[in-house]
Amino acid sequence: MSKFTRIGLAAVAATMVSGAAMADSAKLGIRSEPSSMDPYFHNLGPNNAMLGQIFGRLVDWGPKMDGLIPRLATSWKAINDTTWEFKLRKGVKFHDGSDFTADDFIFSFKRADGYTGGNSSFRTYTKGKSVKKIDDFTVHIVTEKPYPLMPNDMTSIMVISSDVKGSGGSANMGLKAKDFNNGTATIGTGPYKFVKWRKGDSLVLEKYDGYKGPLAQPWDKMTFKFIKSEPARTAALLAGDVDMIDNVPTSDIGALSKDKRVSLSSGVSNRVIYLHMDQFRDKSPFVTDKSGNPLDKNPLKDARVRKAISMMINRDEIVDKVMEGVAIKAGQLLPEGFFGRSEKMRPQEYDPSGAKKLLAAAGWGDGFGLTIHGPNDRYINDARICEAVAQMLTRNGIPTKVVTMPKNVYFKRASKGGPNKSPEFSFVLVGWGSGTGESSSPLKSLLATHDKSKGMGASNRGRHANPMMDEVLLKALATVDDKERGTLLAKATEIGIGEDQGIIPLHYQVNTWATRPGLKYNARADERTVGLDLVKE
Repeated sequence: MSKFTRIGLAAVAATMVSGAAMADSAKLGIRSEPSSMDPYFHNLGPNNAMLGQIFGRLVDWGPKMDGLIPRLATSWKAINDTTWEFKLRKGVKFHDGSDFTADDFIFSFKRADGYTGGNSSFRTYTKGKSVKKIDDFTVHIVTEKPYPLMPNDMTSIMVISSDVKGSGGSANMGLKAKDFNNGTATIGTGPYKFVKWRKGDSLVLEKYDGYKGPLAQPWDKMTFKFIKSEPARTAALLAGDVDMIDNVPTSDIGALSKDKRVSLSSGVSNRVIYLHMDQFRDKSPFVTDKSGNPLDKNPLKDARVRKAISMMINRDEIVDKVMEGVAIKAGQLLPEGFFGRSEKMRPQEYDPSGAKKLLAAAGWGDGFGLTIHGPNDRYINDARICEAVAQMLTRNGIPTKVVTMPKNVYFKRASKGGPNKSPEFSFVLVGWGSGTGESSSPLKSLLATHDKSKGMGASNRGRHANPMMDEVLLKALATVDDKERGTLLAKATEIGIGEDQGIIPLHYQVNTWATRPGLKYNARADERTVGLDLVKE
């Protein structure tokens, strides 16, 4: 059995902390606010982290993502080539006192699969699967072909109550985002229950006394303060206004490491920061000639041009100067230690002369103009990274403008477009962390041909498409043997990035949390900031 499907019951028991041992409250200063309390609105890191404390999942990850742990499911196994059986935890109640059964999971699965109106959907994890109720505490998930990653996918689907009533909205099975945002439908089985969300200010959660499951409840009450400003977040910790902050500014790490009032914890994440390029439209809205006039032809559709852009980016300079050494340059989707990586791929070396030769060979020797769009409050130093990339391209013959905006505005605009249309922008900075702990997640979401009906390319904002890569990926997804599947995932990566340059990987984030004395945060590979991992030393 793969390490990705082992049940770590012993590990869970060893790390559980009694709620009675820490009967008080915690205030956490976090950079990125969730965009909704609806668990299916947006497959986004801050949403998944925050809501995972309220809503249960069948399966979960520990901080290091080195093994799966049971949550609403107590066990799982493949009972034949195309069927997985999940045994559900008995005696679990939702925060409103109603019982959790198979009906709730099936309702949640269908809602995640059919959700409309959000950004970057969860269909990546639901399409091609059908759920059958065997009894109140047993479900079968069936696929047409073998699918060994089913438990991994189930770490991404949160469960809501099938009895929750809202204000309507049939497209999303009777519920709207506002029902969750105001608390009407924010009813989960998780260790903490929703109290109040003040957009732009804070979210308050309280311990759910009726919780049954493997996760600890270290605090009676948790208040998450949304502090977008980097200096303000650090100042809040030093002033004692919060007990912990996430996304410690890279410029502050050196000084804080010497400050006795602070304890730091850090870890390499599985999030790659990368660039998407418009590979679909013949006329791309933010691609111009060097004077800023619209072009009738889109150079980004040519893999040689995309490769040349990658060669113009000095990753060492970004890591050293922009990230102040707190990052690892990237050449593929996941850092070392994760399943499905290619041993052949390395970060692209800075080679401006080689890039210019490639541009000339592609017929763009005189260059062209670009605009890079990105968020300014989502990733570590995101706006500064955009500026650095723009400067590098500009000095190498591709004059590039920079436009950044708050993430809630950015992702909505960057995700526009139906099955046959690209999103609004031409050249964007984004990040992706693998929720499944291996490379099929980013391959399916970022590089597979965009197909809503199949749940492929859900976050493929450049609309990269290569039937050969799709074929290899689909074969990998149906391959039970771990070694063979890993080889196929690596091959798909080599095609999608190595040959096509479907995206341009820049670096992997290294995340740092800071706490007041006496507390410690268990750094997470998935970057999530959750009160469950803030513990007393």
